[in-house]
Amino acid sequence: MYLPVCSNILIIMSTLRGKWAQGITPKNFMWILADQVAISERPGGIGSAHRKVRREEEIVWLRVNGFTRVISLLESPHNLLAYEEGGLGYLHIPLLRANKLPSSLQVLYMSMDKLTAAREKILVHADGLDDRLIGALGGYLLWSKRLTDTVRVIEVMEHLARIHLTTQGRNIIMVASELASGNMAATPDSGADGVSGAGAVSGENGAQSSDSSSLQTRQSG
Repeated sequence: MYLPVCSNILIIMSTLRGKWAQGITPKNFMWILADQVAISERPGGIGSAHRKVRREEEIVWLRVNGFTRVISLLESPHNLLAYEEGGLGYLHIPLLRANKLPSSLQVLYMSMDKLTAAREKILVHADGLDDRLIGALGGYLLWSKRLTDTVRVIEVMEHLARIHLTTQGRNIIMVASELASGNMAATPDSGADGVSGAGAVSGENGAQSSDSSSLQTRQSG
């Protein structure tokens, strides 16, 4: 007489395990380049709201959905060990401020170019979905010539993120525009403070490369 109850419990437990095996989508996840480059807030949550279990579930979701690389723009090394333990390659490219911003952006954009050419699927995050993250990814659209008009880039990014970019985000896009036009010099090697990674970055021909972006790479797991 208890078999139906036990059977239902087993089905529920199996369903829950199945859902956990799929993970959960990182908060504020959105595509910038369809099926290639996405952004979200930091897996696991922002600041004091960060939770280890949630981070693990979101890393599972990234793996299940074919992501091969996470790029963290945080100045701190938060989450990097979790990515490595979860079998995800990562790059840590702190989005530095003021006079080092052009070099930081150049390193970021050169790295993203190599990864997209190698058909990697990338998640880029800062802490939250803020001006610096939105501005940096909007700048990549200019730098990579996917869009060529600064005003249009701002419109597109504000529409995607559903936020109004403040001066900080717009300034990052303007710096990227200057880099794209060649009106601003940036030497990646001199500005790549704190840049590190796990999993080798490949170029278009599949060769492992870390020279032009000063990436300290090592194979993960």
